[in-house]
Amino acid sequence: MTDRARDLEAVREATDRLLSATGKMDDGAVAEPSRLPGWSRGHVLAHLSRNADALVNVLQGRPMYANSETRDADIERDAFRPVAEHLADLRASGTAFLAAAEAPADRSRIVTMRNGVTESASRIPFRRWGEVELHHVDLAVGYELEDLPEEFVTRENDFLAERFAGHPDVVPTTAVAPDGRLWTTGGGADGAPVTVRGTASGILGWLSGRRDGSALTVEGGSLPALPSL
Repeated sequence: MTDRARDLEAVREATDRLLSATGKMDDGAVAEPSRLPGWSRGHVLAHLSRNADALVNVLQGRPMYANSETRDADIERDAFRPVAEHLADLRASGTAFLAAAEAPADRSRIVTMRNGVTESASRIPFRRWGEVELHHVDLAVGYELEDLPEEFVTRENDFLAERFAGHPDVVPTTAVAPDGRLWTTGGGADGAPVTVRGTASGILGWLSGRRDGSALTVEGGSLPALPSL
């Protein structure tokens, strides 16, 4: 399969895992806090549904969101629904995203994401895959960073390391996994280079802001504080 076909299949599989986990919750569990500050599990699920809609907008040449206020209001509006409504919305919005991603189009074209960030249309399936996988972890229902597919962990670390490359607040940093995989990032701030060692999933936790990095080993200085995503 092509990379795009693999990514779309990965989105399907990740969505199925998410739907299965959501289906095991009751309305009370959906209302409980997630791992994201200020958000319940319902907020996370609502965000995932509205993100699917937003990525359809991107693929079809419309603004991802009308504005930040509308995005936030839509999530807040949908967060407190019964679990059955969340499930139906996740299924419908996920199906609509896959249909839009599979429609004939110029995959090499550049599209505009939130806050003016640009991306290749060919990468949108991977971006959706990341949303589903990481926010599944955020639900705190037993799906952890260590459960993520190895390919996803490697590629998401690639993506996040690239995102922080040259950042003016991050010293030159190399993250190294036990199997020799490495990621370089930072480099825009003055200071001696540092090396961060740990599992690939532990490195992902630090790069994505989902763990404090205390399980990582740092050589040459202290663990860099990364900006918010």
